[in-house]
Amino acid sequence: MENLDGTILTTAAPSIGRSLGVPSVTVGITITAYLLTLAVLIPLSGWITRRLGSRRVFLAAIVIFTVASVLCALSTSLPELTLMMVPVGRLAVLRVTDKVDLIRAIALLTWPALVAPIVAPLAGGIITTYFTWHRIFLINVPLGIVAFIAAVRLIPAEARETPPPLDWIWLALTCTGLGSLVYLGSLLAERDPGVLQTIGWAVVGFGLVGFAIAHQLRSRHPLLDLRALRIETFRLSHAGGSLFRLTVNAVLFLLPLLFQDVFGYTALFSGVLVLFVFVGNLAIKPATTTLLRRFGFRAVIVTASAASAMSVALMALLSSSTPVWLVIALLTVSGVARSAGFTAYNTIAFADVERAEMTDANTLASTMQQIAAGFGVAVGAVALRLGYGFATVSGAFGFAFVVLAVLAALATVEAVLMSRTAGENIRPARGG
Repeated sequence: MENLDGTILTTAAPSIGRSLGVPSVTVGITITAYLLTLAVLIPLSGWITRRLGSRRVFLAAIVIFTVASVLCALSTSLPELTLMMVPVGRLAVLRVTDKVDLIRAIALLTWPALVAPIVAPLAGGIITTYFTWHRIFLINVPLGIVAFIAAVRLIPAEARETPPPLDWIWLALTCTGLGSLVYLGSLLAERDPGVLQTIGWAVVGFGLVGFAIAHQLRSRHPLLDLRALRIETFRLSHAGGSLFRLTVNAVLFLLPLLFQDVFGYTALFSGVLVLFVFVGNLAIKPATTTLLRRFGFRAVIVTASAASAMSVALMALLSSSTPVWLVIALLTVSGVARSAGFTAYNTIAFADVERAEMTDANTLASTMQQIAAGFGVAVGAVALRLGYGFATVSGAFGFAFVVLAVLAALATVEAVLMSRTAGENIRPARGG
């Protein structure tokens, strides 16, 4: 449900924009707000889970998410829709996985995240073309009912823990800081944001986030433990890895806008084209574990990030006269790079993390990944708006894709600097 909502909105963005009387690119702020709220609440959900038990929290989350989806369907303005995009926390499972099984565990955990985005573009196109965008959110109602029944039957009750007191100061600083940055993104996506207003919100947003980080480093019981960043493989996987995720999510936001607003394709045809990104995901997924075993993490990450940068750069050359088969081939290749990169980055992050620190490291990793995903949409929207300042509509998209290609190239540089032996302790022998 979570991955479905985060992806399906991109296909419906032009229709939502027309319905609510705002530009398509502005709808990206809704997606950004959704992803960043999820990032903020991941550490909080971990604390609540320890206090109340995972079964109770998970059941409540399903109910809240389903009800919020109905409220999204009833939204009549962009602020209402943004407010109702309430995310769900996730449960950590990596602390019970041996390091020798980590590659396989991450590969299995990645599959569900790939299935929803495969369904989403096509489903979004069908619903938007033949119904209205409001129906998109109603998909979550039957899914929520099935998930609730399954959770009641499958998730065992567990003893509650007594976690340290909740760090309200960090939570307040982070929420207001990221909220300010989301609003800053909405300003930058406008035609005339105002210099003083933009600078003011930038200072407030980055300043509050900086205070939140400083507070966490001094706290005895931090809600988000930053110590894992001292580990080379974890730190590197979230440096270039964040740029990689940012680029990928920005591209998935821009492609439906390009196909519908510039090329004049229907939402359905746009959804079918974007579907091939996820065809590439699935095509390479069974081979990613073999590739990591044979060539190692550094080689796979360098190749995946370089291929991603190249494919995004080529997207800047797309036009309405580009043969459809060529568009499909390009999107499929970008999907292959996306899947291989995600699996490698996600796996090597925990290569040198001790089991006792796995839960805190997983919470930090999930939070940083969601922040990168959220700002990816915002960066894509801002790059597109900057392109409008000196280029035609189609040229603005070309400019945005070039900006994203440069960011992906920076991820490649970081990967090249990675130690050649990184991740060797969890890399099984070729015959193993």
